[in-house]
Amino acid sequence: MKKVVFITAPEIFRDEEYAKPKEILESAGVKVVTASTKKGEISGRFGMKTVSDMTVDEVNPDDFDAIVYVGGSGASVFFENPAALNLAKTFFASGKPTTAICIAPTILANAGVLEGKTATVFPDGKEALVKGGANYTGNPLEIDGNIITANAAEVSDEFGNAVLKAVNS
Repeated sequence: MKKVVFITAPEIFRDEEYAKPKEILESAGVKVVTASTKKGEISGRFGMKTVSDMTVDEVNPDDFDAIVYVGGSGASVFFENPAALNLAKTFFASGKPTTAICIAPTILANAGVLEGKTATVFPDGKEALVKGGANYTGNPLEIDGNIITANAAEVSDEFGNAVLKAVNS
């Protein structure tokens, strides 16, 4: 069984950016594990409650086929988080799908994995992507090798389907 880890803020993550990709993956038989800065209940911007199974420090990349960084303003807790940045580097270096939606591609840029990659992000993150060496497009969804980025909650379905396709290829 394929396994994907969702790196999700403990609060103010975008509900649909978590729920829609998770639903798409799980309906295709992929196990989704949620990691955050704490274990236990975490809360989305619009009231969604879910459970963090582990902390980002506990994630072993060898146990997963892909990583998804969930967006929303809460994702800023990972912008300079050493464990979150190291996970991005490790997944990317191993050729596994390394993905992020909304503002979360900033994490990938800060981890140094977007150098020379075509990527997108919520407009507030454009400067971070450019600084990180990405070819920023502003398009809703970008796929460049094992990097998948999306810029808003409105493309949660397309993002989830892109992640699913990458995990199964």
